[in-house]
Amino acid sequence: MIKANIKKNQRARRRARVRARVRGTALRPRLAVFRSEKHIYAQLIDDVAGRTIAAASDLKVKPTPDAKGVGELIAKEALAKKIKTVAFDRGGYIYAGRVKQVAEGARSGGLIF
Repeated sequence: MIKANIKKNQRARRRARVRARVRGTALRPRLAVFRSEKHIYAQLIDDVAGRTIAAASDLKVKPTPDAKGVGELIAKEALAKKIKTVAFDRGGYIYAGRVKQVAEGARSGGLIF
């Protein structure tokens, strides 16, 4: 139990450091990634207006849900809204595994960051 709290606090500190530098605008929104034990989510956020522009998760990816598919789906939704460049926010997670797959999927889908 104590180890889980320590890991949670460490992630919160990393997340705060990243968020201090990464801000999203209407022209260049923030691509925020959240991963839980079972699922992974991505959303484009305009921090100036304080609203979510688009969102995707592995719950929406068919037929096989995977993190790269989430990245491709968010890229497809962004391009439909005429957004090509984003600021990637890894959310305090290490840039590896599913977080890296979302980034690679978004890049292969046409987003630039």
